[in-house]
Amino acid sequence: MKNIRVIEHPLIKRDISILRDRRTSSEDFRIVLRRLTSLMVFEVTRDLRMVTREIETPLAKTEGYVGADQVILVPVLRAGLGMVEAYLSLIPDARVGHIGLYRDETTLKPVDYYAKFPPNLSKSVVIVVDPMLATGGSASAALSYLKKKEAVNIRLSCVVAAPEGVSLLEKEHPDVKIYAAVLDQRLNENGYILPGLGDAGDRIFGTL
Repeated sequence: MKNIRVIEHPLIKRDISILRDRRTSSEDFRIVLRRLTSLMVFEVTRDLRMVTREIETPLAKTEGYVGADQVILVPVLRAGLGMVEAYLSLIPDARVGHIGLYRDETTLKPVDYYAKFPPNLSKSVVIVVDPMLATGGSASAALSYLKKKEAVNIRLSCVVAAPEGVSLLEKEHPDVKIYAAVLDQRLNENGYILPGLGDAGDRIFGTL
């Protein structure tokens, strides 16, 4: 699996454990998900381009930096919304699109119901955010949709990934880098990640 970057850090391992715990409340789940996502942002954006400009401190002139890349965040509704605030707190000038997909519980195939994006996808770094990469069907559909809208520089940021989902994206979207906090064991017969953390959307919004 060459396209996945698992971000290793003691604080990430701590927060993954809290998210996995079935006793964690929706309120705490949201707080910890934001915190963990913030820890991941540094790696996901490590290669963003910068340009220099002169700034003046209270004592002297020096070289400063500003971002050269426009960043567009695309949460996959609805669970992806739980990760957006963490990105915006560190990249406040990022713009946000949305794509709505749900998984048919019988076929396990993604069904799209909503999509709206800022302009200039082709000139931006597009970061798709979704806590779970399970079968990979929804993620692949989202990536295909974005490519039809001329996005070319796309990366996927998730919390928990399954080998099956990673394999599918490596086959269907080999140009997309995957960033995850953990690569789990496998999917169960219902397409849920094991050991996983349950349905992220339900746990974020308290719709268990």
